[in-house]
Amino acid sequence: MLEFERIRHAYNGSLSVRDVSFQVQPGEVVSLLGPSGCGKTTLLRLAAGLEQPQHGSIRLHGDVISSPDYIQPPEQRGIGYMFQDYALFPHMTVLQNVVFGLVEKGSAATRRGLDVLGEVGIEDLSDMYPHELSGGQQQRVALARALAPKPAVILLDEPYAGLDSRLRERIRDQMLHVLKASNAAALMVTHDAEEAMFMSDRIVVLRDGHVVQIGRPVNLYCQPSSAFVAEFFGEVNRIEGIVAKDKVITSLGEFSAPKSLSDGSTASVVIRHEALLIDAGNDGVVGEVIESRLLGRASLIHLSVPIGRDVLHLHARIPGLNSIEVGSQVRVRVDPAQAFVFAAGNGAE
Repeated sequence: MLEFERIRHAYNGSLSVRDVSFQVQPGEVVSLLGPSGCGKTTLLRLAAGLEQPQHGSIRLHGDVISSPDYIQPPEQRGIGYMFQDYALFPHMTVLQNVVFGLVEKGSAATRRGLDVLGEVGIEDLSDMYPHELSGGQQQRVALARALAPKPAVILLDEPYAGLDSRLRERIRDQMLHVLKASNAAALMVTHDAEEAMFMSDRIVVLRDGHVVQIGRPVNLYCQPSSAFVAEFFGEVNRIEGIVAKDKVITSLGEFSAPKSLSDGSTASVVIRHEALLIDAGNDGVVGEVIESRLLGRASLIHLSVPIGRDVLHLHARIPGLNSIEVGSQVRVRVDPAQAFVFAAGNGAE
């Protein structure tokens, strides 16, 4: 088990990581998710031993490997690191890259290298050089090299960053299978919420160096602790309302209010695009279709909803090709399961 305990770290006097604590169990994939500059890569470098924490400790199987007073050398940790740019040696073949750094030498190293190349599905590329490979093939070589020493922990820094969306979707399923088969504790850095949800058993959401929520993907998506977390997992509409008797009264109807909100206070209601339901029935408020864009598997609809003298602009995402014409009058209602209520001001800037 890899364990971070109250980690703080600063660069030039500015805190990058603030009292971060979490664990990664063997066979578990945990993602560090957040915007640029939130401390994700810093935590990865601290775990690898490339930097030393200024406060707190990092433990592996219960033993301290990093603290302000002690740092175990990276090569002694039993931790594999897959770099964002893959960091393959251009003058070495695929097999030579994979076996580089193995304790075993000669035929034993060759057997292990070919075995792990087989696990990632590219054993036939063993004699090729990095410049002869596609981006997806280079990614799998980097993964094979990280797994070759049979590490207890594997660290992955934006492993799909250099791949186009179609290739990324094809490769990540195979990568997840390989990681699970290794039984290593895997810690992955990403800023892509969909990627984190697909790959992870648990997700650690970071903001300004703080942990804002930890949980299973379904919990973070369905029970976000803040508007920031809700918005990170998909595009949203945001409206405001007034709290009255455990309800938030808004222009789109009433929503259940958390008990922490007092009557008369202002609340923010965060509504996912897919939570806006459009139909021709009598339920909901009347809106006009201003624009419609096909996004492939879904259509994004821009709606204008008159509220007194004001106009509320909303976006809805509906499956498939939208057949509603621009200018049409429609009824708009909200799926309450995908609408989240927070105190006003609790959200992403």
